[in-house]
Amino acid sequence: MHVTNPETRKQCSHNSCLELGIHSQMNSRLKDLDHVVSQTTVLKPLPSVVSERKGTCDLSSHLIQKMSMVVRWVVYEPGILNFSWKAPYTRGSSPVFVFVWIMSYLSLTLILSRLPLPRPPLLKPITALHNLVLLLLSLLILIGSSLCLLTHTPSLWWSICIPPHTPPTGPLFFWAYIFYLSKFLELLDTLFIILSRSSRRLSFLHVYHHATVILMSYLWLHSSQSLFPIALITNASVHLLMYSYYFLSALGFRPSWKRAVTDCQILQFLFSFAVSILMLRLHFSSGCSGMWAWSFNALFNASLLALFLDFHLKNYATASLKTHKHS
Repeated sequence: MHVTNPETRKQCSHNSCLELGIHSQMNSRLKDLDHVVSQTTVLKPLPSVVSERKGTCDLSSHLIQKMSMVVRWVVYEPGILNFSWKAPYTRGSSPVFVFVWIMSYLSLTLILSRLPLPRPPLLKPITALHNLVLLLLSLLILIGSSLCLLTHTPSLWWSICIPPHTPPTGPLFFWAYIFYLSKFLELLDTLFIILSRSSRRLSFLHVYHHATVILMSYLWLHSSQSLFPIALITNASVHLLMYSYYFLSALGFRPSWKRAVTDCQILQFLFSFAVSILMLRLHFSSGCSGMWAWSFNALFNASLLALFLDFHLKNYATASLKTHKHS
């Protein structure tokens, strides 16, 4: 993290010093990107590309200056900046806690799905409120984690490979922790599906995903797992789209982009595997943190990719073939 010179700190206000640090971090990120480009291509960049990159730098600096209040709130707020995951003292950091929650979720889902539960009269507005909360939470996680990478982490390479023995502390891990806690709130999705008596939506994919993602996000924090920042940002983006769709559906609308939600989920997993190749190269050259947790995460993502492809095939590809036959 950028450290301001003590002499400079005395001569400027807290706000201006913070903006100075943010600008410095942005310049450092751009130098990192220039280094990556120079190392990965033989051709020299065209003058127009260089000019465009400088223009992007100026625009980025201007935007960061305007967003300094947001950065201060989601990155440099003391409770966020000084966050530390310490098992078993941090709430939800015990393996027993995770195990009990997952087993309770699976047991209750099995029991409640077999009971003739009445449909609550206010189920739709409650479901809409639930989806709105998760929509806003996904947006907040997306903004917070993205700004952490841009203004606080030592390098953008942290998004792919976290150095070995890195403790789970600081704002990036704070947003991973909020993401982890949000997975427990998402378990209410299953309850609302059961109460709505929509047996078709209560699929193996739904229950398996909701149960296992808790363990996945727990391992992010427990092991300081490499590649989790990429997964955090892409997953929050997909959930922002997904819960926007669910929120509008609960209000009685039928958005035309239902298929886009599934497509984005599939693309998320494909992108994760593509970036994993780069992460493995970095790991075998200098080492990356949390590789055993990444192995579990890779297997989990592979199983989800297979299930989502099957869902896509049954719900969209088959329907498309039927439409062509009738036309």
